[in-house]
Amino acid sequence: MGKLQTFEILFDQNKTMYSSGEPVTGSVKVDLSSSMLCKAIKINCCGFCGVTNKVNDTSWNVEEQYFNSTISVADKGTLKQGKHVFPFKFLLPASCPTSFEGKYGRIIYRVRAIIDTPRFVTDYNTEKFFYLLNLLNLNELPDIWGKSSSAVTKEFTYMLMKSGTVVLKAQTDMKGYTPGQIIQVMANISNQSGKSTGHMAASLVQQVSYGLKKPVHDIRTIAEVEGGVVKPGKEVEWKEQIIVPPLPQSSLAGCELIKIDYYVKVSLKFPDVQLTLPIHIGNVSLDKKLQPSSKAAPLVPSSASSGEPLPSLPTPDITSSSCTPTCPPEPTPILPFPRPLPRVRLSSHTCPSAPPAEYQNGAEGGPSFDERFPNKRQSQLVSPSAFSYVPGLVFPNNPSGSITPSSMFSASAPHITDGASSTPVPPPRYSAVSSPQEAPPSYDESCSN
Repeated sequence: MGKLQTFEILFDQNKTMYSSGEPVTGSVKVDLSSSMLCKAIKINCCGFCGVTNKVNDTSWNVEEQYFNSTISVADKGTLKQGKHVFPFKFLLPASCPTSFEGKYGRIIYRVRAIIDTPRFVTDYNTEKFFYLLNLLNLNELPDIWGKSSSAVTKEFTYMLMKSGTVVLKAQTDMKGYTPGQIIQVMANISNQSGKSTGHMAASLVQQVSYGLKKPVHDIRTIAEVEGGVVKPGKEVEWKEQIIVPPLPQSSLAGCELIKIDYYVKVSLKFPDVQLTLPIHIGNVSLDKKLQPSSKAAPLVPSSASSGEPLPSLPTPDITSSSCTPTCPPEPTPILPFPRPLPRVRLSSHTCPSAPPAEYQNGAEGGPSFDERFPNKRQSQLVSPSAFSYVPGLVFPNNPSGSITPSSMFSASAPHITDGASSTPVPPPRYSAVSSPQEAPPSYDESCSN
């Protein structure tokens, strides 16, 4: 190595496994046989994920970085002959995923040291990897309690002839395991055909998916156990055990490029029938004390089950002296807005003394009182041009035979005058005459006058 005799990275207490949020401490050791010019000595700590579509390739197609920190431990100058030690310390983020190494990708954490030398001189660098473990607590996963179960039915075909069906049901005793625990597999095979089945098998399978433009899936069998056959018309209960070896955890929280899934596959060699039972593998095993109770909560309060009377609902305080409850006042009905009066041209001629003939049998008009039913309103048509009042006014019978302005108009009713005085001109009263002496003029004659 020339001048550089030793250049290495040492972790404190020779530690190689860390947890997220923990500091990484150590030192860089440099041993020189003679003095050396350098521009700087830098130490870098980084964590990243890289995936590729080639087996065991380090030319990553896609990368994902979690952190990258660099410190400078020596400035430009001359390193003297002898041994030099440069300490370092880095703090790992809390969101880093667990280290992983697969065929098509890796999650890598490393510390690298670089001696930056002057121009035309080769730089020196060294690196050291460490393992990061982010514990997966199975008790914190959703829908982790209970058993993983499934069932499948397959047509049994022999020599291109259907001879019956095979029903396969299987389940595991739990949904989450840790390395070293035993998976209890229970299967039920019903052979409803005329030929024996192949051997039964149960295996623990790992599936790793790599996030590329065209996703790559790496599926491999971790462990497998085999059983017997099922004769025609028989039903068999099969129980088997699989020991979980040391494996990466199911969830790589914080990593978007690599996904790990585990499941137990139960199958028959013949006919080709199989089913999968998804499970999780973590670092903290399930605690049965934390399992939620399956008993439903009572629908009635606890006081009802103990015999105590239930609290009564609050009643409104009635302060009125009357015992009869008062109802809220009814809303005031909204009356239609009165129609505007047509403009009437006043002249010295006398207005027509009767409504127009063509309006006598109409449907519209102001409300009036019926003599047979005094309290019942009846539709009546009144021509606005025939009288000097607005449609809708009511004229009660006056025994004295005279009509006063106060009985004709309301406080807000408009009125017209004869032009000589301000006294309102009342309409003629038809009840004072027994019968008209002559027929009233027609509507056209009235308009022509």
